[in-house]
Amino acid sequence: MRTDWNGKAYYSLDYYLKETFGTKVYKLALDGGMTCPNRDGTIGTGGCIFCSAGGSGDFAAKRDVSVRAQVEAAKERVSAKMSASGPYIAYFQSYTNTYAPLPYLETLFGEAIELPEICALSIGTRPDCLPDETIELLAQLNKTKPVWVELGLQTIHEKTAEFIRRGYKLPIFEDAFHRLKAAGLSVIVHVILGLPGESREEILDTIRYLAALDHNGKRIDGIKLQLLHVLKETDLNDLYLSGTFKTMELDEYLELVSDCLKLLPQDIVIHRVSGDGPKSLLTAPLWSGNKRMVLNSMTKYFKEHEVWQGKDLVD
Repeated sequence: MRTDWNGKAYYSLDYYLKETFGTKVYKLALDGGMTCPNRDGTIGTGGCIFCSAGGSGDFAAKRDVSVRAQVEAAKERVSAKMSASGPYIAYFQSYTNTYAPLPYLETLFGEAIELPEICALSIGTRPDCLPDETIELLAQLNKTKPVWVELGLQTIHEKTAEFIRRGYKLPIFEDAFHRLKAAGLSVIVHVILGLPGESREEILDTIRYLAALDHNGKRIDGIKLQLLHVLKETDLNDLYLSGTFKTMELDEYLELVSDCLKLLPQDIVIHRVSGDGPKSLLTAPLWSGNKRMVLNSMTKYFKEHEVWQGKDLVD
């Protein structure tokens, strides 16, 4: 049983990357130039109620240039904040990054994976946009460099999924998970904490479900615990301003994240414990805009309350 990952209470992405690649690794947010079936009329036109015009890729480069040019631009943005010489993960973030014909995906992902400074691909998508031939392509690319598939689940509860206009039911997610794991691919799952109408226990039920999800002895590889952000120019923003729901306070969120971590097995990598939206778009909670303060508060809370990942599974 572990209780410390280089000073952290959980198996962080940073720890995993250093353990895997032997050095600090940086993510470069890219735009694959795709849309989403929840926007183009295939499923719906408004998208999920929390999704901004950027399709959850507000920090990504724009797809009006080649992948090579996007990578160079993204490297410049990273280096402006920190000394980052690579290697890098090519993170296709905006909208649904498998929602395109196979030849397009072959060219797009092939261009990225061939760049020498790219050590892995991370592809954000929907579980209902993963036909067998696309999974086969990703499995082939995975033989060259690691390929991660990030699935936006958000919740296991159908009433909430309908409210946020997710556009697919839980068995679709389960089917995608099993087919991805059968193909040897890494699966990271996005969960939003604090969705309107969900109780604390309902949120934790989603975490328990993911902790127990299994394909022939293989779990999900990682999870992103995302605080619900209310962003301007979204339907969620209109609901918030009308007083339909409230967002979490910091102390409430710290306690909830702690309980989530204690439920997750120690071999699941924690890719995110809060997340941050662009401050120019953030309506609430405003405290989440101070990322350093949030992370420092978490570290202090975990130490004071003796929190570590997997604790409830081993006590």
